Amino acid sequence: MPSSAARAAAALCAAALVLGPAAPAYADPGGSPDWSVAPSTGDGPRAPKDGRPAFYAEGAPGTVLRDTVSVSNPGPKPRTVSLRGADADDTGSGALSVASAKERPTETGAWIRLARRRLEVPPRTRAEVPFTVTVPEDAVPGDHPGAIVASGGGRTVGVRLHLRVGGPTLPALTVERVKVDQDAGRITYDLVNRGNTVLSPKLAVHAEGVLGTLLDRPARPLPIELMPGRRVSLSEPWPDVPALDAAEVRLTATAPGGARDTATASARFVPWGAVAGGAAALLALAGGALHLVRVRGRRRGSEVPEPEAGPERECERAQQPGSARELAEAGTREEP
Repeated sequence: MPSSAARAAAALCAAALVLGPAAPAYADPGGSPDWSVAPSTGDGPRAPKDGRPAFYAEGAPGTVLRDTVSVSNPGPKPRTVSLRGADADDTGSGALSVASAKERPTETGAWIRLARRRLEVPPRTRAEVPFTVTVPEDAVPGDHPGAIVASGGGRTVGVRLHLRVGGPTLPALTVERVKVDQDAGRITYDLVNRGNTVLSPKLAVHAEGVLGTLLDRPARPLPIELMPGRRVSLSEPWPDVPALDAAEVRLTATAPGGARDTATASARFVPWGAVAGGAAALLALAGGALHLVRVRGRRRGSEVPEPEAGPERECERAQQPGSARELAEAGTREEP
């Protein structure tokens, strides 16, 4: 009897071509059908698109997991398709992405071994390609997303692999760097997956102003899948921010498994345009008043008042020539 390892090797090296109805595929701009890739549904007439949307696998460290991927060619010509395993990751906005063919996989993609990496699929045929996922002995428990990527005929498609390594799991989530952008009318924030499971978070938003509630949005699902250890930067629209107020903004994020966190930020809304206009008017008014005060001061300084009469003034008058002559005449005048 051959050993189990020998049987596994033989199964892995075999790529079966299954004749029969091929999976419906995307159409190119010319209207001709194109190839598709999907998890295998096994033998039978059922098309792969009616089966599993992705690969789901779970095993302890050291486990070898097996599955099959289907490549369907419903067209009239043969198709050459290349297959590879790839690591899955988040983009900065939370969308799922896979590494390019030039990047060497370092995690889940490196654990995938395909029986065929390149194959030619005859017309109106579905090819079944077995593959294995070998979980390393030192793999960290939790979720390890990956993908099987197929390329050919100028297009690239992929099928997700949801792999969970056995062991303790910890869903954990934090909300960080909350800010209110008044000009853009939005609230920006970061979500960070601090656990070891993929999270599908929900977000609730509440803002309280001086005179009451400004914003109250119940928890709603976010269109992202947050990978373990990853950070994404997101924003929440707030187009009707108040013109003048002070608010306390609170974001609450939750996810299945009990993950939950809350973060707050303070915001002051000031109509700086109106404030600047009012300040300019006040400055102009103050400048006009100062100018008026200065003009009045100059006018008062140019008008010198006549000194009041006194002994000194009488002496000055007595010393004048006309006054002396009048005194002399008065002294020589004879009395009758």
